[in-house]
Amino acid sequence: MQRTTDTVVGRDMHIMCLNGWGGTLHDALLPYLAQTAPDVLCLQEVVHSPASDQDWLTYRDGDHVLPQRANFFRDVCAALPDHVATFCPAAQGVLWDGDRAVPSQWGLATFVHRALPVVGQVQGFVHKGYAADGYGDHPRSRSAHGVRIYDHAAQRAVSVTHLHGLRDLAGKMDTPARAAQAQRLWAISDAVSEPADLRVVCGDFNVEPGSETLRFLGQMGLTDLVTSRGFASTRTSHYAKAGQFADYMLISDAAAVAGFDVVTDPEVSDHCPLVLTI
Repeated sequence: MQRTTDTVVGRDMHIMCLNGWGGTLHDALLPYLAQTAPDVLCLQEVVHSPASDQDWLTYRDGDHVLPQRANFFRDVCAALPDHVATFCPAAQGVLWDGDRAVPSQWGLATFVHRALPVVGQVQGFVHKGYAADGYGDHPRSRSAHGVRIYDHAAQRAVSVTHLHGLRDLAGKMDTPARAAQAQRLWAISDAVSEPADLRVVCGDFNVEPGSETLRFLGQMGLTDLVTSRGFASTRTSHYAKAGQFADYMLISDAAAVAGFDVVTDPEVSDHCPLVLTI
């Protein structure tokens, strides 16, 4: 999929879901987003540090140390100048500039091409609530955002809801917290959708393909395009741990899918972009 920022939205709509890994692969990711310019971008692990003008800061959590693009949200806004952007913070903690602590917000963001009218949206939490005084203990606060878009070319409304699922240090197994998270995700999608809408639910779920979460969403009438189409992984070579699935994209009407791919090249994160064409 190659598009430019002056694309006139036609019959097809392109929806991309991606965990951006805090902008770690910034030099590859930003040109990729500018080139593909999806109509809707659902982006997780977004960093927003308005108190800093540094390009890079450091995330520290015990032995877990990662470079973070200090103003990743701003960077993606610049790469997609024809999109309306919404940042949904889950928490404010600190990143580090050497020994100096810098307040930084962390969450997810949604980018919608300005040619597509957003006629409804819902933002909420699927686990805990907004953490204003630090990222907190795992599993940490997690949010979701849903938008309802009217596609005049196709003469239909499309609702797109995404989340970044909670991270449990014990693994990606089913837990009561994940069951509650799935219920809350569905409630947010339901709140932004009308009965006749084409409904898309996506994100970094942090669960395995056989999870209770995916079974529940299937019972709600959604088809997962990652598992049903035989993709072997949603992770890139930058992820060396066991468990090669985290990201999923589900749709209420599989017949509406004109194309779907888990993009393995280029590698722009430790997660693969999921790209749906409807």
